[in-house]
Amino acid sequence: MAAHRKPRQRALNGGTARTAATLALAGAATATAFDGTGHAEPRLSPAEVKSKVDALYREAEIATEKYNGAKEKADNAEESLGELRDEAARKAEKLNSAREGLGSIAAAQYRSGGIDPAVQLALSSEPDQFLERAALADRAGSRQASAVSGVRKQIQEIDQLHSEADGTLDRLESRQAELKKHKKTVNGKLDAAKRLLARLTAEQRARLAGDGDQDRASRAAGHDAALDAPAKAPNARASTAVSYAYEALGSPYVWGATGPNAFDCSGLTQAAYRAAGVSIPRTTYAQIAAGNRIPRSQLQPGDLVFFYQGISHVGIYVGNGQMIHAPNPSAPVRFAPISQMPFAGATRVA
Repeated sequence: MAAHRKPRQRALNGGTARTAATLALAGAATATAFDGTGHAEPRLSPAEVKSKVDALYREAEIATEKYNGAKEKADNAEESLGELRDEAARKAEKLNSAREGLGSIAAAQYRSGGIDPAVQLALSSEPDQFLERAALADRAGSRQASAVSGVRKQIQEIDQLHSEADGTLDRLESRQAELKKHKKTVNGKLDAAKRLLARLTAEQRARLAGDGDQDRASRAAGHDAALDAPAKAPNARASTAVSYAYEALGSPYVWGATGPNAFDCSGLTQAAYRAAGVSIPRTTYAQIAAGNRIPRSQLQPGDLVFFYQGISHVGIYVGNGQMIHAPNPSAPVRFAPISQMPFAGATRVA
């Protein structure tokens, strides 16, 4: 029986207990320091946090533009699918009417008994009258053949519409999967930036967020007359777009938003030109190709200015080396010098 007793646990002596406690604390520190994997990030200075957060915002913006492009294509596919289904329904209704007409013709033939015309002529007491009726019947037969041909063509057209709708639906589902992927990427980057910012004090966060607010403060105080009103634009459409951008100052950045109360970077420029009656694409990488490319030295108010190698950011130039743009979730729509970011090109859309 003694062989089945549970072995007694050895008591820890002082040195062993201290060693075990040290190892346990070290393990706990390692386990809790990882973000979901148990690793602690080193303590960062506010400047280092800002650098990392800015990098995350840029990565999020790249994913945002991909999301915007996929959404635009998904919206177009959804609209096309609706149109195809509506057209198929209209043709199906027309087909039903044609089939009813064929049914009437068939019923009439059945009632007439389908007697051979030669027999009818032999039995007729009035050959002239029969010949007239025979001619009418022949014309009715031609109409019947035409009706059958029309029905056959309508069926083929409906089948073609259904085939196109199936292809469009496949594209739509593919775009929706792409949207989901890009949305997950954007949210992941923004959440990571939020966690980094949470490690700063409220004062440090306010200081970082306020870096670009000096433009607005300066304008409010009248210290920079260049920002008080839009510089003269080359034409009415560009002037309207610039005025819209001024009206949007202070609006929050929300990724995927196109106004009127919130914007992302390309959403702001698209909304500004929409207000001017000019339709431009949704994404930065499509907007840069939407107008005439111009050198930096020839910028005029209303021109779109693009930044970074992947054309991931855009603003609207307002003169005096300044643009209005929607920067990132940490700051609202505001002024910024175009020298603030790596310049990638400019285009004139109006």
